[in-house]
Amino acid sequence: MTPPRPPLPPFTLETARIKVQAAEDGWNGRNPEKVSLAYTEDSVWRNRSEFLQGRPAIVAFLTRKWNRELDYRLIKELWAFTDNRIAVRFSYEYRDDSGNWYRAYGNENWEFDEHGFMRARHASINDVPLRVEDRLFHWDASGPRPTDHPGLSDLGL
Repeated sequence: MTPPRPPLPPFTLETARIKVQAAEDGWNGRNPEKVSLAYTEDSVWRNRSEFLQGRPAIVAFLTRKWNRELDYRLIKELWAFTDNRIAVRFSYEYRDDSGNWYRAYGNENWEFDEHGFMRARHASINDVPLRVEDRLFHWDASGPRPTDHPGLSDLGL
């Protein structure tokens, strides 16, 4: 049996924030196999107009995503939570292989099992072209956002 993935539901304000930060840090690491371990083996996703289920599908999806979205940097912010559900808003910046920059804006609804694994993820996302001089997410793209880097609300996003 796989050990639990704390924090576990029911969530408090503090534990929901910890779960959101862990998700942000994981996605900023851009390791599809490692990120997939935060989800149940049969996790169900809707990402934009794509529907998938299970860790192998998550790994394939994230591999495609991060091969296409270069220099990816993500910020997530807690929006709301209940016993085993968390809603977040997020934004990320990336460039394509032609050097065009984008900022994506989105919302996610998450549902967790009793062991702290996400069993459902529903994401709605919009991409907006971005001039390089308008980029706001500046940190080393190989890791998590530094603790002193502003969040979405601080940046007015």
